[in-house]
Amino acid sequence: MTTTPQTSAGPAAGAADPARPTEVRQLAEFVHAARFEDLSPEAVEQLKIRVLDTLGVAVGALDAEPMVAIRGLVEDLGGTPRSTLIGGGRTAPDRAAFVNGALSRYLDFMDSYLAKGETNHPSDNLGAVLAASESVGGTGAELLTAFAVAYQVHTRLSDVAPVRARGFDHTTQGAYAAAAAAAKAMRLPAQQIADAVAIAGTANNALRVTRTGNLSHWKGLAYPQVAKEGTFAALLAGRGITGPEEVFEGNKGFKESIAGDFAIDWSAEDLESVRRTIIKRHNAEIHSQTALDAAQNVRAQDGFAVRAVERVRLRTFDVAHSIIGGGEEGDKRTVRTKEEADHSLPWMLAVVLLDGEITPAQYHHERIVDDDVQDLMQKVEIVPDPVFSDRFPQAMPADLEVALADGTVFHAAHDSYEGFHTDPLSWDGARAKFDALTAPFAPPELREEIAGIVRDLERRSVAELTDALARVSTVRS
Repeated sequence: MTTTPQTSAGPAAGAADPARPTEVRQLAEFVHAARFEDLSPEAVEQLKIRVLDTLGVAVGALDAEPMVAIRGLVEDLGGTPRSTLIGGGRTAPDRAAFVNGALSRYLDFMDSYLAKGETNHPSDNLGAVLAASESVGGTGAELLTAFAVAYQVHTRLSDVAPVRARGFDHTTQGAYAAAAAAAKAMRLPAQQIADAVAIAGTANNALRVTRTGNLSHWKGLAYPQVAKEGTFAALLAGRGITGPEEVFEGNKGFKESIAGDFAIDWSAEDLESVRRTIIKRHNAEIHSQTALDAAQNVRAQDGFAVRAVERVRLRTFDVAHSIIGGGEEGDKRTVRTKEEADHSLPWMLAVVLLDGEITPAQYHHERIVDDDVQDLMQKVEIVPDPVFSDRFPQAMPADLEVALADGTVFHAAHDSYEGFHTDPLSWDGARAKFDALTAPFAPPELREEIAGIVRDLERRSVAELTDALARVSTVRS
C-alpha cells in the first residue's frame, strides 16, 4: 500500500492552529481568571439587585401548577442531596438547577438583555450558579463572580452571534453561559471549564418554535433545561469527560452550522455586562414594558372610559411587533393560557387598560379568558414603525392611541421606564418588588433575613442563603 507523504507547510484547512488556543479554551481562560475583585462597585450592586429580584420572582411561583408538578417529579426521582430547593428539600445539583431555574422563569418577571438581533434573560443562570456553588461549599463572593461570568458570556454571545432569525432559541447562547458559570462556581480548572462549555454548547441548540404559535409550558422551561444541562456538563467535566475542542470554529461547529462567523476577544472582556441588562417593571414580556406604561398613562387621563373604547393602535419597534405583536412569530389574538397571555401584546394592553396593572393575578385562567379582556384585545392594532426600530435597543419606543366611540382620542408615548438603562432599578425598588412577590410565602422576618443576606452576600456563605430559602413555604398563606 502506497501512502502520500504529508507536507509541513502548515495546518490543513479547517484544522486547529496548534500555536493558538481554541476559541472555547480562550473563553475558559477568561472564566477561570475572573475574580470578585475585578467587579466594579456598581456591578456588584446590580448583581445583588438581580439576585434579590430573581429570588423574589422564584418564590412568587412556588404554588404554580407546573412548578408543583416539577417539584413532585424531582422528589419522586430523588438525587444526592447536595443542593437546596427553594421552598425546602435537597437534590442533585443539576436537578436543583432545573427546579430553581423553573421557579425563577415561570412568572416571566425577570431581567432581560436587549441586543439588536437577540433578547435573553441572563438571570435565568442563577439556578445553575446557586446549585453549583452550594454543592462545593461556595462563598457569596464566588457566587457573585460566577453570576457575573454568566452575564458576560450570555450577553456577549447575543451581541455578536444572534440566532433567532435562523430559527433557534435564545437559550442556545445560554448553554455556553450556564456551563461556564456552573464550572466557575465549582472551581474547575480552565481545561475542564472548556470541556463543560463545549459539551453544553454542542448539545443544546434549541428551536425557536418554543416561542412561536400556540405557546406551551416549555416556554418557561426551556432555559431551566439549559441550566440543568450546563450544570451536568460541569459535573461531567469535573470527572474528566472532554468535549469538542472546536465547538465554535470547527468543521460543522456553532459558527458554520448555526450562528455564522463572529469574533470575541475574551482576553479583553470585563465583568460589567450586568450593568447593560434591564429589569421588568410589569409582569409581562420585556418588549411590552413601555407600551404598558403608556396604557397606564392613558387609563389615568381625565375622561377615559374603558367600556367605550372603539379602537386601540400602538406604534412600536419591529422586535416587539415580531415577537409579541402578531408579526413573524404568529398571531397573538388566540389567548387561552398564561404562556400565551404574557406573549400577547394585544392581550396585555387590553388587560392593563381594564385593570390598570399586570401582575401574577392577571394571569389566573379566569381573568385570561374573561369576555371583557378577550373582546378588547380584538380592537388592538400593533404597527411596527421603522423610525422606532432604528432606535431599539437603546430605547424601546411605544406610541399608543386609544379612541372612544364618541371620537375622543387619548394618547401616550414612552421610550424607557424604571428599570431600563436610563433609570436602573434601585435596591429599594428591588426590595419592594421582592416583598410584594414573596409576602404570601414568607413572613416579614424571613423576608428580611433573605434580603439581608443578599445585601451582604460577598461576606456570607451560599449555605446561609440556601438555608433561608429552604424555610420559605410552598403554600400561599
